[in-house]
Amino acid sequence: MYATVVMWLWTVAAAEAVADAVPQTRENLDRGLIAVRLAPDKVYLSWRLLASDPDETGFFVYRRAGSSPPRRLNQQPVRRTTDYVDAEAAGAPDAVYFIRAAVGGREGPPSSECRPVSFHERPCLVFALQDRTTTFQKVGIADLDGDGRLDFVIKQPNENIDPYELYWKPSPGTYKLEAYRHDGQFLWRYDLGWAIERGIWYSPYVVYDLDGDGRAEVALKTGEGDPRDADGRVQKGPEHLTILDGRTGKPVTRVDWPSRADFPSYNYASRNQLGVAYLDGKSPALLVQRGTYNFMVLVAYQYRQGRLHELWRWDNRNLPKTFWGQGAHWMHSADVDGDQREEVVLGSVDIDDNGKALWSTGLGHPDHCYVGDIDPLRPGLEIYYGIETRQPKGNGMCLVDAATGKILWGHEGPTRHVHSRGMCADIDPEHPGSECYSADTDAKKQFAWARLRSAQGKVISEENLGGFGALCAYWDADPQRELILGNRIQDYRGKTHGKIEGQVIAVADVLGDWREEIITSVPGELRIYLTSIPALDRRTCLMQDPIYRADVIHAAMGYYQVPMTSYDLASRKPR
Repeated sequence: MYATVVMWLWTVAAAEAVADAVPQTRENLDRGLIAVRLAPDKVYLSWRLLASDPDETGFFVYRRAGSSPPRRLNQQPVRRTTDYVDAEAAGAPDAVYFIRAAVGGREGPPSSECRPVSFHERPCLVFALQDRTTTFQKVGIADLDGDGRLDFVIKQPNENIDPYELYWKPSPGTYKLEAYRHDGQFLWRYDLGWAIERGIWYSPYVVYDLDGDGRAEVALKTGEGDPRDADGRVQKGPEHLTILDGRTGKPVTRVDWPSRADFPSYNYASRNQLGVAYLDGKSPALLVQRGTYNFMVLVAYQYRQGRLHELWRWDNRNLPKTFWGQGAHWMHSADVDGDQREEVVLGSVDIDDNGKALWSTGLGHPDHCYVGDIDPLRPGLEIYYGIETRQPKGNGMCLVDAATGKILWGHEGPTRHVHSRGMCADIDPEHPGSECYSADTDAKKQFAWARLRSAQGKVISEENLGGFGALCAYWDADPQRELILGNRIQDYRGKTHGKIEGQVIAVADVLGDWREEIITSVPGELRIYLTSIPALDRRTCLMQDPIYRADVIHAAMGYYQVPMTSYDLASRKPR
């Protein structure tokens, strides 16, 4: 027991040292101050702790009412958390708030001002969309104009056509991208046109600052004109990787998308993804990927001075069959081998930062794939898989070493078709690390059975936990995530913290302290649900963790799963 505890402490310390060695502030974020009026006399405020803040940083909270001078509300700086309750707000219904960081007794510049939003009707921010009847399918989150505040680029409507011949149908219309500022102000609309069919796999996009100028670009797959066949499929015509100016939505440059000619059928050629990785450990590269179920190609670009420059190109053409058909419905970027440069996890295959294949499990296509510090009792990162490909001998649900692809533990027994998003998150404080959940299907592709395991592979439960998977969010004050089951936010086997409305589109730390917001789509609205539960400690903004930030970037394409982190929150000491 003593040896196990010592090893655990050593591996946690080593993981923290590796995470701290990686440059984590990759975009300029402001404090993300949010103010919520809980009652006529009570306002809850929450803001970001940045990776660049010294550990001794404290914060002063200011309130300004009308033309009166700002009033400092706290005599001593807030240091234990990055939130505050103004319990004397009754006489200031029109007040605005701002904060100042303080180090060594000296206050820094003021943050952006924030006017309280009311939680009387619902606990969320509401952005009115241009089309008051539409819903949206995806959201890209980044700073479009360089003010340090996160903006939103949505893809609407929320409709999805699958390329598989049994599911495919003609597109009834075209997708549109729409950009909204952090305050909900509409910026621009870009119509993808008839060359991009209305499905997730035809229409990947990502939003990020690709050239380091402080303003995010939008990268997306585009075509030209109306190249549809008589039945509505797009099987010909030019295909491009296009860069849009994030401020205006205007095209800046484009290059050819990897060719569809190398694929054996329309279904296989219609699987497209985009991503971002810091391949050199210093600057972002744009990743373009085609193919999932057999042939796969990945191209890396650097975007500089308004042009795209190819860095390298990888495919599995001359590799063993264990490298074929290993793709996923998602892409991950993570420094899996500790060389300070990020690799690219394409499902069951890992591509090194130099464009060479690093390893393959050979297990086939995973329906879900999570990368992070899943097991803090061992060094390095891990990947949790739920494998769609039939596994007659086992390992259809498994944890592997991210550096080598070695299977650490796996389900003992056959699986038929492990399906959908699964789950990988720390929801149970009784077990170190993230719990891993997957469910298998019956012959009709319906729920058959499930397993919830600890990060070390111990079966915790066989319960049905949200069917084929549950979303979750850091919501209350502890370092475990809460489950989002239906419209409820609740602890695993515990209390309910609140309810949401609409379809969950993303979970991300976009405002306030380190806890997460839940972005949902209802007709005509983008909603951002926020917690107002007082914090117990303070932690660095999750968007400054490299794995978490990459997962949020990639959430604008592919099938959705919640972002992971490069360290285990429960075993890391708060700041």
